[in-house]
Amino acid sequence: MKQRVVSSLIMLPLLAVVFVGGRLLLAACFLIGVLGMREFFRSFERAGAPRGETRGARPSRAIAYIAAVGLYGIDLFAPDKSALYMLWFFLVTALSFLYLLDADRRLIEDGMVTLTGILYICFFSYHVALVERLPLYGRMVWLIFLAAFGTDITAFFTGRLIGRHKLCPAVSPGKTAEGAAGGFLGSILFCGVFGYLLMPALLAHCLILGAIGGVVSQLGDLTASVFKRNLGIKDYGDLIPGHGGILDRFDSVLFTAPVIYYYTVLVIPMTV
Repeated sequence: MKQRVVSSLIMLPLLAVVFVGGRLLLAACFLIGVLGMREFFRSFERAGAPRGETRGARPSRAIAYIAAVGLYGIDLFAPDKSALYMLWFFLVTALSFLYLLDADRRLIEDGMVTLTGILYICFFSYHVALVERLPLYGRMVWLIFLAAFGTDITAFFTGRLIGRHKLCPAVSPGKTAEGAAGGFLGSILFCGVFGYLLMPALLAHCLILGAIGGVVSQLGDLTASVFKRNLGIKDYGDLIPGHGGILDRFDSVLFTAPVIYYYTVLVIPMTV
């Protein structure tokens, strides 16, 4: 537990980055996306030997890094041209498939891991910056981290105190149903307090997003656990003591950020 608390303190500078926002937050999202893809790809590359296979997957880091630069380049220089984002999706998918043309050296999973890493990590994490720049609702970016980290913290301590029933033992043996319930309620509490103090006009939406985030963030955590279990690894990396790598810390954020963004731009305008 001591190591986990220390790791949480290490994450405090992230709060300053979110507070400053703007280009600094955009740069942080880019860095998290690139480092996260690197960890993701490295885990697949190393997965062959422990599983008795001839080799692990060989995703294209070049395509992934070019995709990241392209996505954030569009954001910086032509953020209002939606057609460019669709072009980005097309090119990312096409290049991941074309990567397989070297059939003597490439397997299907090489292209699929490449595409999955780009969309799952780079694109999903990009939504943090999208939420922060919303004209009327930029403060909602805090809900991403309140929901994701609030769920994680309260689920951890609730599970330790009263956890008895396994939530999903085949995927993550340490998680309990009681911990999941505590995390769900914790997310509502954190987001509700935020809404009450800083966005009272949107308190109901903050509570709803707290509830949604309390579920989605845990699904994001379980999704990352599915990958790790199938790869035969405990952590994606060792960058953050007690938490593993970037992906081990931000796996819940990857799912929470897009949900909060699309709820904010699609649902809230219809109710205010």
